[in-house]
Amino acid sequence: MSSLSSSPVDSRDIVALEGVTKRFPGIVANDSVDLSIHPGEVHVLLGENGAGKSTLIGMLSGLQQPDEGRILVDGKPTPITSPRHALALGIGTVFQHMMLVPTLTVAENLLLGGPWWQRPRTEELAARVAEITGSLGITVKLHAKVSELSLGEQQQVEILRAMVRNSRVLILDESTSMLTPKGIEELGALMRRLVEQGLAIVFITHKLKEAAAFGDRISVLKLGRKVGEIPPERFRALGEQEIISEIVELMFGKQKDDPEAVERPARAVDASAAPLLQVADLTVAPTDNAPGLSSISFDIRPGEILGIAGIDGNGQKQLAEALAGQRAATSGSVRLEGTAIEALSVGERRHRGLRYLTDDRLGEGTVGTFPVSINFFLKQVGAAPFWRSGVEQRAEIDRRAAELVREYDVRTPSLKTPVARLSGGNIQKVLLARELAEGAKVVIFNKPTYGLDLANTLASRQRIRDTAARGLAVLLISTDLEELLSMCDRIAVIANGVLVGTVANADDARTRVGRLMIGLAA
Repeated sequence: MSSLSSSPVDSRDIVALEGVTKRFPGIVANDSVDLSIHPGEVHVLLGENGAGKSTLIGMLSGLQQPDEGRILVDGKPTPITSPRHALALGIGTVFQHMMLVPTLTVAENLLLGGPWWQRPRTEELAARVAEITGSLGITVKLHAKVSELSLGEQQQVEILRAMVRNSRVLILDESTSMLTPKGIEELGALMRRLVEQGLAIVFITHKLKEAAAFGDRISVLKLGRKVGEIPPERFRALGEQEIISEIVELMFGKQKDDPEAVERPARAVDASAAPLLQVADLTVAPTDNAPGLSSISFDIRPGEILGIAGIDGNGQKQLAEALAGQRAATSGSVRLEGTAIEALSVGERRHRGLRYLTDDRLGEGTVGTFPVSINFFLKQVGAAPFWRSGVEQRAEIDRRAAELVREYDVRTPSLKTPVARLSGGNIQKVLLARELAEGAKVVIFNKPTYGLDLANTLASRQRIRDTAARGLAVLLISTDLEELLSMCDRIAVIANGVLVGTVANADDARTRVGRLMIGLAA
């Protein structure tokens, strides 16, 4: 089968990997991988969390060195010794997790990494940024500090930083995760224009439709090995569904159904039931780089999933934090089971059953250096039965942590492993276990599948459906419209801090939500 064959490494490649192997204690992250990166191609790299994609990216970007095999640049064996060396070779990388300096401005971050004498003047930088942002349909404030930007806005800066360097190879690691459907289309169009000019793009995504829509060549990794490739000649001969079917077969074995197919939920929500969560006229003051919230009102009933759609940075995170008690509201009310909770602390709201899963798994959701066991109970520090009189009850912590590891299928070498060493999917399982455990009544999910592979995305979505099926109320914030359409009973749209409309998830929901997102009446 032609899709299972690897393309031979040849002198036309900008970058090639030959038999590259990388080992870490107890694991072979990459096992004799061959990979060719051709000019004028979008090379899509697919694979589940733990398949070895991040390690390959680390070696191409100079963060790690192969234990065996070699990397060739322009046909010559070239050890890539550092990130600066990678940039000098023309290899730019946009990582999934932010690599920006939060205390510097956007402009200063765009200039980092290169020799001072090669840095463009301010007006040249502004012109280049305007050209790129105009193509992507985004707005970037060059003088804003990165720490004041949302995660989506920070990711946009990462993309800009790679593009302003005129790289010959551009590696994009999950760069569509925070973009709107229109932004994704525009990024795809920009990638096409770049490869037409001879640039080579390595595009890492977990969304099979993006792979089929934007790619020229697809390579699939599984358990550190390259298990197959769809070369350009075969790629062009296949339709979207045929490409997706081949990818799924390579990743998971034979499967006829499209795992990303959108099917509306079949749940029957009791419209006569009293809401578990009622939000009325919730208002949050704006800041220099956040719109705040203006008179947000909605309610959620038992067993219901209410989705929040909108372009990232329009107040979604502020809404989640205000409901969880992490951000002060200037007015309005929040009621849980009919009782006002707007004056309660984060801990008191959580104790009453309001749970929040942040979109920032590593920075806010966990303490990376702490063991897996402790991260399960970060929001219960000092509370019985895991602490008594301020003393940690290690045996009880480990006992309950072991139960959660089994129940939520957390793949970890041990309970003592620092949580930052786990894959993104397993870190998300730790967060799910922590927030869905005893006493949950209303759960707020903020971009719960961002950066996850296909298997973990599907598993997380099913976990959310199961949560609603248990009679809990779910608020699902996502920039992935397909996810909202496949999960939610109703979808509300937020724009510039205002809830501009709510639609039932019916046949015309996609069109109605899309119109609201671009400022038209539903």
